[in-house]
Amino acid sequence: MARTAVDAEGAWFDPDRLAELRRALPIAYVDVVPVRTDVDGSITQVGLLLRASGSGRIIRAIVSGRVLVHETLREAIGRHVEKDLGTMAMPRIPVSPVPFTVAEYFPTPGQSPFTDPRQHAISLAYIVPVDGEAAPQEDALELTWFDVHELLEGEVLSELENGHDVIVRRALAHAGLI
Repeated sequence: MARTAVDAEGAWFDPDRLAELRRALPIAYVDVVPVRTDVDGSITQVGLLLRASGSGRIIRAIVSGRVLVHETLREAIGRHVEKDLGTMAMPRIPVSPVPFTVAEYFPTPGQSPFTDPRQHAISLAYIVPVDGEAAPQEDALELTWFDVHELLEGEVLSELENGHDVIVRRALAHAGLI
């Protein structure tokens, strides 16, 4: 049976209802670590966004967002990559999306390495190779592709908040790079 694109109209909740639900139950998310690979499929670069945080600070971030009602994980990954990196990013979304890790975000710091002051969220994290021309979209100020050694040897990962540095480290470890 062929599946059509997600009809986002009515697939989510109004802001008041969403705030109520965020207080009552965990919300499903996807976290995406966009990467560039060489011809052998080894990760050579990781793409990080530069954006303003909820507290008004300028931070690095990975692609991340909610899974909508009636949306498959593949559709959610594709939608968030397009929303943050543009329609020409050309992500290679896995046929069978198995996350490399699961992150459990809590509104209270200290319960896990992951914090989201708005809610308790369960996020499935994916490494997604991007082949096309990616550019920052929506509220992102910049997209920078960092060589793996830059990330591991420099201070860039300290610019990520809420545990996203842990996600990137886990992605690189999953790929056998640390």
